[in-house]
Amino acid sequence: MYDQLAESVMLESDNGDVRAILEKVAALTGMGFVAVARVTDTRWIACQVLDQIDFGMSPGDELRISATICDDIRQSGKAVVIDDVSTNDRWLTHPAPSLYGFKSYVSFPITLADGSFYGTLCAIDPRPRQLSGRETAAALAGFAAEVGAVLSRSAPAG
Repeated sequence: MYDQLAESVMLESDNGDVRAILEKVAALTGMGFVAVARVTDTRWIACQVLDQIDFGMSPGDELRISATICDDIRQSGKAVVIDDVSTNDRWLTHPAPSLYGFKSYVSFPITLADGSFYGTLCAIDPRPRQLSGRETAAALAGFAAEVGAVLSRSAPAG
């Protein structure tokens, strides 16, 4: 069965500019897993990943959308930054932290040049990280905007 969404994600899965951004996010945050995810109302598909903690995801892998925080970002259009899940009442009971084993998390919406929501720039780590500072959040928002610009330029015509 032909899957146009999965095919388009795989075409975007090895972009040097996006890889460089993922490396910058990892360096800035100290987080071990960083990814660009294609997020729709029904799917979460890894587009490009930097996995330094053996999380085990590769481009094209999918997560159940209802078990991701990225679904919340898709619905709200707002970033989520969690320094330590165990001290964050809002996210402590969400299924994602226990399901995927992370303590710290960031996810920023990626918007394409036409204004459409593409997905998220997200990162997780099994250890708590100090992520909620204004400068860190601003840098991460800038990286998400850069990814959106790169994906907008590389999108196939049609």
